[in-house]
Amino acid sequence: MEQGLKSKVAIIGGGPAGCICAYFLQNNFEVTVFDKKSPLLTILPTGGGRCNLAHAEYDFKELAKNYPRGEKFLYSVFSRFSTCETMEFFEKIGVETYVQDDMRIFPSSNSSKDLREKFLNALNKVKFIKEEVLRINEGFKVVTDMGAYNADYVIIAVGGHASYELVRLLGHKIIEPRPALTGIITKEDFSKISGVSINDVLFTHKGISGPAVYKISSIKAREKFPYTLSFDFVGDIDLQTALNENPHKSIKNLLADYVPKSFAEFILDNPDEKCHRINGKMRDNILDKLQNFTVTAKGTVPDGEVVTAGGVDLKEINPKTMESKIVPNVYFCGEVMDIDGFCGGFNLQNCWSTGYIASQAVLEASCAV
Repeated sequence: MEQGLKSKVAIIGGGPAGCICAYFLQNNFEVTVFDKKSPLLTILPTGGGRCNLAHAEYDFKELAKNYPRGEKFLYSVFSRFSTCETMEFFEKIGVETYVQDDMRIFPSSNSSKDLREKFLNALNKVKFIKEEVLRINEGFKVVTDMGAYNADYVIIAVGGHASYELVRLLGHKIIEPRPALTGIITKEDFSKISGVSINDVLFTHKGISGPAVYKISSIKAREKFPYTLSFDFVGDIDLQTALNENPHKSIKNLLADYVPKSFAEFILDNPDEKCHRINGKMRDNILDKLQNFTVTAKGTVPDGEVVTAGGVDLKEINPKTMESKIVPNVYFCGEVMDIDGFCGGFNLQNCWSTGYIASQAVLEASCAV
């Protein structure tokens, strides 16, 4: 069944990018958002259910450094819509925010659910159609699993793998997706210290995880396995002086001043050895394990807030408008593009900013007609 819509804009994807784009367009168009699921569901688990919606970095070039893929592309985007504009947007829709000591920004309610409800209330002029878009035919006919709809402008904002085939059908190149912000499977067995955390590195029964590992996995998303990682867990310490001052203390108890005792026991050949019996060679060996702890990465495992590294080739998108360079009046925003950031609100910032830029480009294009 074919249905003609009064709306001129079809947004494919009801996630953060699609919804903020819809917000800025709803007063000028009858906007329709297509998604086979309910809108903004993906925002609920972010930030552990609290929604880490942005990062308090206000220099747009410094902000862009937190994106292993997309840094230069985002210069133009962030120069027009960055952290300040994001905070203004959420304040306008009734979401108060606060900044943690680590610069992560959260809603004052500490509730992703609360933020979602207020966001959806602000989309009071937007029509949501719960159908899966299969393709976009010539003449901008949006074909779903239930029907077909006409549009003047199409914005593709479906995150991750869901939209790649749709994009390929338009003639765009997809950079092969790889997992980023994930735990790492290691050759070494850390099951005995599973749950132990040191300097943002969490040992698991499969390998390593935690904030530091998420960042590493993102940076190395396109590196072939296996590869070696090295961690300095203690920095520059004077272990010999500590040994001299605690001769009758066991080495595991001494090291417990620097690292968790269970980790000390894991790396030591004889955890109960007294400090006065630790010779120079033994001391250097212990220091090496603390300052140059080496693991062999052999794969990734979904863990925490997984993000895909890959998507629409940025060379085929105009960074000033988010418009396709291949198909006029088709725009992209959010994670569908080959842009991904570290943990800390950066991936949502990409959605807010590129969604806004796409909306403004559509407004400008419609005025020029």
